[in-house]
This record gives sequence, structure tokens and C-alpha cells, in this order.
Amino acid sequence: MKPKVYIETSVVGYLTGRPSRDVVIVSRQEITREVWPLLVEQFDCYISALVREEIERGDPEAARNRTTALTGMAALTIPNEARDLAKAMIESGLIPARCPEDALHLAIAAAHGMDYLLTWNFRHLNNVQIKVQLAGFIEDRGYEPPLVCSPEELFGDVS
Repeated sequence: MKPKVYIETSVVGYLTGRPSRDVVIVSRQEITREVWPLLVEQFDCYISALVREEIERGDPEAARNRTTALTGMAALTIPNEARDLAKAMIESGLIPARCPEDALHLAIAAAHGMDYLLTWNFRHLNNVQIKVQLAGFIEDRGYEPPLVCSPEELFGDVS
């Protein structure tokens, strides 16, 4: 049985984004594109109804590209348990109230028993200062927290 990975919206954005002049963005785009075939081969990949909603926003052509990249990928539901867990993360102050989607992505992954949450969001999800606290918070509520990491962290150097 393959490990289960929840693919958060930022990964899809870097996978399908237009070329950038920012060296950090270019690097993340390249890494994401290099590891994508390995990801879908070595893991059972999941998105959620929230990811679907987020990728459909914005420029119609870009939204089509994001949607196409996820064709055939299973979309997890957003159970009430995930909504309650996300709300609790926000109320605790671990994730800012202005970023409810970040809390919900993590809660969905935890509620569905994902092994990994793949993200380029270093502000609230893959932030070393808070992800340990978030993992403990999730465990205290009876869930196994997913390991939060970037595509680069999951695969290392693939070149």
C-alpha cells in the first residue's frame, strides 16, 4: 500500500504557474515539475473539495491548467470533524483567523488519515516554529497528524 499524500493548493500553483522572474518561485516551480511524476507514481495522491474550490479561482486559463493537472485525482470531502478541528486551530492562535483555509487543509488531511500534507506554504503550514505545535494539537484531539513538508523535502534532490 502506497503512502497517502494530501496535495495543498500551493503545490498545484507552482506546478502549473506561468514562468516567473523571481528566483525562489522559479526554483519551486522547477522542483515541483521534476517531482510530480514521482509523486503520482510513488504515492496515493489526494486533493480536497477546498483545493478544487481554490484552483478554480482567478484567471480562467490558469484555472483550467490547474484543474487539468489534477484530472483523475481523488477529492476528499470536508467532514464536520475537519471543520471543528480547523476552528479549534484558529481559536488556539496556532493559525491566524485571517487564514482559515490553511487550518482547514491541515484538518482535512488529519481527519482523512493522510500520511503527508504537501505544501509550499511556509508561513502557516510548513513553518518549523509552529508545525510541531500543530502536530501536538492535532494528536491531543485524537488524530494522527500528517507530516507537513514541501515537495523538495519529500523527495530531496532528484536531479
